[in-house]
Amino acid sequence: QVQLVESGGGLVQPGGSLRLSCAASGSIFIIHTMGWYRQAPGKQRELAATIAKDGTTDYTDSVKGRFTISRDNAKNTVYLQMDSLKAEDTAAYYCHAHLITDWYDTMDAWGQGTLVTVSS
Repeated sequence: QVQLVESGGGLVQPGGSLRLSCAASGSIFIIHTMGWYRQAPGKQRELAATIAKDGTTDYTDSVKGRFTISRDNAKNTVYLQMDSLKAEDTAAYYCHAHLITDWYDTMDAWGQGTLVTVSS
């Protein structure tokens, strides 16, 4: 069994910063890729950022230059540092991991989501 637990969401003013964390636990052999997706009310879920095990990152254009994704492989944890936040960043943020379990199965795991609200 694999679980992803996010934390760090909350209310922040425009221009402010938040740091999201996501810890993966369970029968994990190796995590290839971890990422953050977000879903605003009434909109489809979209990719915000991903990071591979070797540190290679990818960002959607709307967050590029403002968000920084990182990971601690020893802790199976991924972070999302969000700076210069805009109202448009308001969304539920979901952690994702593409991994191999201890049972040698490839799977995708999702967190329950953490809400980020950017408002004055």
